[in-house]
Amino acid sequence: MKYLFIFIIATLSLFANEFNQAVEDYNNGGYIKALNTFYSLAKKGDAKAQFNVGLIYANGKGVQKDLTKARKWYEKAAKQDNGPAQYNLAQLYHAAGESDPHGYEKARYWYEKAVEAGIMQAYNNLAALYIEGKGVQKDQQKAFELFQEAAKKGDPSAQVNVAVLYAWGEDITHDKMKAYDNFKKALIAGKSEASGYLDKLCKESAWVCQD
Repeated sequence: MKYLFIFIIATLSLFANEFNQAVEDYNNGGYIKALNTFYSLAKKGDAKAQFNVGLIYANGKGVQKDLTKARKWYEKAAKQDNGPAQYNLAQLYHAAGESDPHGYEKARYWYEKAVEAGIMQAYNNLAALYIEGKGVQKDQQKAFELFQEAAKKGDPSAQVNVAVLYAWGEDITHDKMKAYDNFKKALIAGKSEASGYLDKLCKESAWVCQD
């Protein structure tokens, strides 16, 4: 799964100068100094700082990697409607789904929040839960719709997934041309696995690949 490793470059918050100095410190390799500043701001309720504290612990930059602490700070930011925190928090719950009896349900909840916040990648991962029936009732049509939304927004992973369903999905109206178009877009975006699917599609339906 792909986490959002984003540091906000500028902020208009009350703590703008301190925050931006911490970003600069981080970018220059001063991870501990940056963490100390972010931590101070995070305790005052700054959601972006809370996200960054979580990010530092998740990455293990200057500190020992600690996903429990990362989750704690992501959750604080997520509850303040920070989209990247909602997405990364969902990813942590998703990854822990096999060991956490409510992990997949929590992942679904936070992916839905991240979708509302406009995080493109959240559509694809939420769709994956529907495909597998994890934390939700299995629903391939719902997954297909989410993959379509993400693919339209330019998510290469979703383009591969929606193309697979267009080509070979069960209970989906097949459209080999749309499958081809999405595989090509994903390939151009660097998703190498699209190449194998394209080869298979072209062997099965050569007419589709006549550029």
